[in-house]
Amino acid sequence: MIALLSVLGLVVGSTAEIYLYKSLHSQIDKELDDISGRLRYIRNDDSNIYPGTRQLPPKKPAGGSPENSITLWIAADGTPVDGGLVRFQVGSRGPEGGFNSLTPAQVAVLTGEATVGGRAVDIDLGGDLPEYRVIATKAKYDDQTVTLYTGLSLGDVNSTLLTVAAFTGCVIAGSLLIAGWGGALIVRRTLKPLDRVAATATRVSELKLDRGEVQLAQRVPDQDTDPRTEVGQVGAALNRMLDHVGNALEARHASEMQVRQFVADASHELRTPLAAIRGYAELSRRSRQPVPDEIAHVLTRVESEAKRMTTLVEDLLLLARLDAGRPLAQDPVDLTMLAVDATSDAHAAGPRHLWQLDLPEEPVSVIGDGARLHQVLANLLANARTHTPEGSTVTVKVGAVPNAAVLQVIDNGPGIDAELAPRIFERFTRGDGSRSRAAGSTGLGLSIVHAVVTSHGGKVGVRSRPGQTVFTVMLPLGPPPVVPTAEQQPEALHPAR
Repeated sequence: MIALLSVLGLVVGSTAEIYLYKSLHSQIDKELDDISGRLRYIRNDDSNIYPGTRQLPPKKPAGGSPENSITLWIAADGTPVDGGLVRFQVGSRGPEGGFNSLTPAQVAVLTGEATVGGRAVDIDLGGDLPEYRVIATKAKYDDQTVTLYTGLSLGDVNSTLLTVAAFTGCVIAGSLLIAGWGGALIVRRTLKPLDRVAATATRVSELKLDRGEVQLAQRVPDQDTDPRTEVGQVGAALNRMLDHVGNALEARHASEMQVRQFVADASHELRTPLAAIRGYAELSRRSRQPVPDEIAHVLTRVESEAKRMTTLVEDLLLLARLDAGRPLAQDPVDLTMLAVDATSDAHAAGPRHLWQLDLPEEPVSVIGDGARLHQVLANLLANARTHTPEGSTVTVKVGAVPNAAVLQVIDNGPGIDAELAPRIFERFTRGDGSRSRAAGSTGLGLSIVHAVVTSHGGKVGVRSRPGQTVFTVMLPLGPPPVVPTAEQQPEALHPAR
């Protein structure tokens, strides 16, 4: 707005200045024509006066010629005949006019720039003289034809133009300041409802909408949803969009809860028949009656697959319980001993790998569920064993940083595919050919790691490149402070006096 007003002010000011310039110069041109018209016929004596002309005595300015104007007659050979710079002095009969001679250089400039029959021109004669507006005409001086140069000072005109320009500039600058201040005030006041709409959108953008039950209660206030205004239309549209999004999130959450409930119920119900299948298979193998080798092999495979399916069902049931927010145990857990035990188990399961421990001098303890944290480390070690070739080195590191305990499982295997890494912790995600499965995998191990660590208030991440893969688990060193209830408070903070 200020830029547009500035351009408008420049256009208006420039137009006024140009109009004033042309108007003042037009007046001077008319005055020059009037003065030069009265001086076209001049004689040095009073005889043979031209009819209809006003005769002037020599060395006298024309009537009405202003102070410091120029009246100069130049002969055909370029020599001055009469005239010069008009001056007035006080005599016995009042002000008497006369001429002051111009210097040869000034005469040369005058005759060089003003031409007969041409338009009036602006000439700077130099010295202490101001700029002049000069016109050249043919005239009669006695009986010879001469060139008459008539000039009027532009000092007052230039001063007027400069004064008007300065005044106009000050007015425009003051107007811009007032318009800027008032415009900013008006715009800010007008856009306050839009600020409130933006604040509502910002609060919605900060909500966690990717999982769980979402209470999308943020709405634009009714005062900012007036359909008669542009901002009100935006606020009303945002409210309608939030209603649609809220309904969609509620439908998504209901669907997720149904799926989770189904998985939990199905996992719970499958445990009993799977246990029965395993029991009957084991009982059949232990029967005293001879069993054909083919039947024995079939029963062994049935028992093996039942065990694998039992593991899958247990993993699904654990994920369902964690999704449902089942509370975990809150006991002190020594991560150092947990790492030692889990690494020993991994060594027994994968003796062809090289297992290493990097433990701190002091034990690192956290508050949590020891069994679940052991499962986290066991899953990470099983993942390293499964997806790295024999002879690979797997290192377990335990340490602490401010406010967090750190568990790291590092292997020097082929690494994780770059396309797989962003969804490595999703359920039923399995490695591709670059991390081929040497044993059966359900694709739930790392998702259980993520769910258990998140339930403990921690974070898990992975960095991988060919030759090194690092899984990092961050766990809080202590539980958040819990304010005791009133029943747990002592009877008095200070002993009675």
